[in-house]
Amino acid sequence: MEEKLISKKELLELTGISYGQLYRWKRKNLIPEEWFIKKSAFTGQETFFPREKILDRVEKIKNMKDDASLDDLAQIFSPEVSDVKISYEKLVEKNIIMKNIIDIYRDFNSMIDLYSFNEILYMSVLEKFLLEGSISIEESKNVLQTLQDNYNKYAGRNCEILFVRKMGIGIAIILSVPNEVYFEKLSKIVMKISINETIEKLKLRIKELF
Repeated sequence: MEEKLISKKELLELTGISYGQLYRWKRKNLIPEEWFIKKSAFTGQETFFPREKILDRVEKIKNMKDDASLDDLAQIFSPEVSDVKISYEKLVEKNIIMKNIIDIYRDFNSMIDLYSFNEILYMSVLEKFLLEGSISIEESKNVLQTLQDNYNKYAGRNCEILFVRKMGIGIAIILSVPNEVYFEKLSKIVMKISINETIEKLKLRIKELF
């Protein structure tokens, strides 16, 4: 399904921001370069954006810019993350990740007590899948293995993880965005999750710890 776009003119009118603000936020990396899409129009070449993503991002920036600097916001929205370490106890106490999800990760990976940002990200993705009820505990191992083996190849890029099932057999796939994927008729996309959106939300939750 093709992503809906919004023109720059309509974006500025809907959100009440100025041309200068928009491009300042772009220079500060609050809005990704790839969201500025050049397309031909009656008036010549115009700039468009992925509608839902840009409206959501602008709303977040407007709500947060009074409490944080643009540099702080850029760090929050950036897919690049520092190698934070958070304890098992702190993750549970602050409800960053549900305890049963952390326990699944510990059983799958190792009984460690400090977790890096990427490990917390993997658990957060798994939490979304399991709360939706889309996959089984056994299939969750496939999701974790796929993230551990492949996510670093996509780090810093806009990507999503899909879980596809065919004749009862499930497989997890990481893809860069935008993408076009085609499967056989018997295959079904059970669920897909934006990894970058998960990162943004996770950063906001973790930021409260520091």
